[in-house]
Amino acid sequence: MKNPTNFYTLSNGVEIPSIGFGTWQAHNGEVAISSVVSAIEAGYRHIDTAQLYRNEESVGIAVKKSGVDRKELFITSKLENNEHGYEKTLAAFEGTMKKLDMDYLDLFLIHWPNPIASRDQWQEDNAGTWKAFEELYRAKRIRAIGISNFHPHHIEELLKTATIVPMVNQIRLCPGETQDEIVDYCRSKNMLLEAYSPLGVGKIFEVPEMQELSKKYNRSIAQICIRWSLQRGYLPLPKSVTPERIKENLDVFDFNLEDADVQLISNLKGCVGYSANPDTITF
Repeated sequence: MKNPTNFYTLSNGVEIPSIGFGTWQAHNGEVAISSVVSAIEAGYRHIDTAQLYRNEESVGIAVKKSGVDRKELFITSKLENNEHGYEKTLAAFEGTMKKLDMDYLDLFLIHWPNPIASRDQWQEDNAGTWKAFEELYRAKRIRAIGISNFHPHHIEELLKTATIVPMVNQIRLCPGETQDEIVDYCRSKNMLLEAYSPLGVGKIFEVPEMQELSKKYNRSIAQICIRWSLQRGYLPLPKSVTPERIKENLDVFDFNLEDADVQLISNLKGCVGYSANPDTITF
């Protein structure tokens, strides 16, 4: 029987495993295949990829190799930055499905709201993309649709033409980078916050306060970060290619951080740097 604490329920009723396995920088081929297989063997049922990561094919191979029924898995991908707009989005989605070799996707996200290719007409391009997303969702090709790296002003523009409110916003959330304004806005729209780079791209391991908490709870700093993320109501997407760490990052459901420690971690402002501004990215 499923443990309800291990799932979130999206606004459309779809259940999503509360920790996902991230595949950013897992190079297509043996590295990506073996890490995703290790993740599924360790118990992950939620795999996060993207067209930009160039490893969708490996994720598809790993899913088949794992032997786990496709229906037990939750697979996410994200739209490439230069594929915004209605027609381009539909074609790009078919490319993703071919690479994954799957009949449906569990979650599809617009990866960035204002990439360089759309800089002069990002509102129009996002509206066209979202129209395509909604059609694919209604056709049951995708079980849930969402966004990534969107700030409130990007979402407001999207909602001018959207008929379905995004179910997810995936943003960088980690100790010292809580993006409270974006989080509060998304929650007011009933969106789940997914946390990418929940370990702060490794910098968190050098933070003295985190080292102390690791000793206090007798847990790794990575486990402290992931537990913090869950207690903040985020859905963390830790990434590793080491089987032991992959397994360790999922072993976080048998302890709780004290409220004061959750706040302490939240207040470590800037300890892992800050997120890229989606309106000035150069890709």
